[in-house]
Amino acid sequence: MKHAIIPLFIPHWGCPHQCVFCNQVRITGRSTSVTAQDIEKIIREYVSVRDDSRYWEAAFYGGSFTALPVKVMEELLKPAKQALDEGRIRAIRLSTRPDCITPEILRLLKRYGVKTVELGVQSLDPQVLKKAERGHTAEDARQAAALLRQNDFSVGLQFMIGLPGEDWKSMRYTARQGVRLKPDFIRIYPVLVLEGTVLGQMYRAGTYRPIRLEEAVCKAAFMKRWYNHHGIGVIRVGLQATDELDTGHSLLAGPYHPAMGEMCDQYIARHVITPWIRRAAGPVEIVCSRRDRSKVMGRRRESWIFYEELMQGKGTITCRESTDIAVGTVRIYHGDKHVTVMIDENVPLEN
Repeated sequence: MKHAIIPLFIPHWGCPHQCVFCNQVRITGRSTSVTAQDIEKIIREYVSVRDDSRYWEAAFYGGSFTALPVKVMEELLKPAKQALDEGRIRAIRLSTRPDCITPEILRLLKRYGVKTVELGVQSLDPQVLKKAERGHTAEDARQAAALLRQNDFSVGLQFMIGLPGEDWKSMRYTARQGVRLKPDFIRIYPVLVLEGTVLGQMYRAGTYRPIRLEEAVCKAAFMKRWYNHHGIGVIRVGLQATDELDTGHSLLAGPYHPAMGEMCDQYIARHVITPWIRRAAGPVEIVCSRRDRSKVMGRRRESWIFYEELMQGKGTITCRESTDIAVGTVRIYHGDKHVTVMIDENVPLEN
């Protein structure tokens, strides 16, 4: 059954803080908040009758849903709950801040059929959180994740790479601490410098320098491999493409690319394949599934050109597609030997 999301955006509605990087209107392209009528209309536009071929899930994105007044939360959840009761959707999820989770709120969410809560953690380094003006602590994130697990919610954590004050040491610390929160899945976003933010002012003043796209991809790949090695899936890397980000004037700087998730997967594949090409003494053949060919080749064939350079003086390197190769793996032949390696790091690996 194919999983399908019905996105319901509430940009910055309910959020009690203004983080240095945040301008939800610029990110989502929406400047107004939705009403219960909007919710009902949007859900019906996606699915008007029961559809057993897809797992439809209504998802409240943006803002801090559980920071809204109780009456507003109930008003927005009612049409989603009705669609759930009628079998038109299968689940409801939302995102919120770690410091806006209480037992009372979770009882309300359960009553309206919410199954998944994503916490905008961003970092677990206290100094990075302070510089980002998040308004919550790492301990708030730990307590919120624990409370959600105790109440049988599926827990997602959202992290950002490139925040002010973050370095590799800080990011590795966040990665280690994140595993201890025992989330069900992770999202990874790069920090972008947007118009109308404190970070935009810092960028213009020269007090903040965004990381380059290449560094963002490298760091995202590290985070993805780390969590996958611990059996925690990374369901997204990079921001969803919008007209505002692609063609608007709000993006001042930062590592934005609409295909960042694919670039991350290509980076991981290259990292896994390269050692075997270095060991080869003669011609090499890489066999992969059709779906994985772009991961093997890399963006604009960058990975393949790199492999060809490694093979200079040793012979040729070729790539062949095969239906006998499982998606997420490649088989590397060199001489009379071959090895099968995993390149899809979204498949949980054994520790």
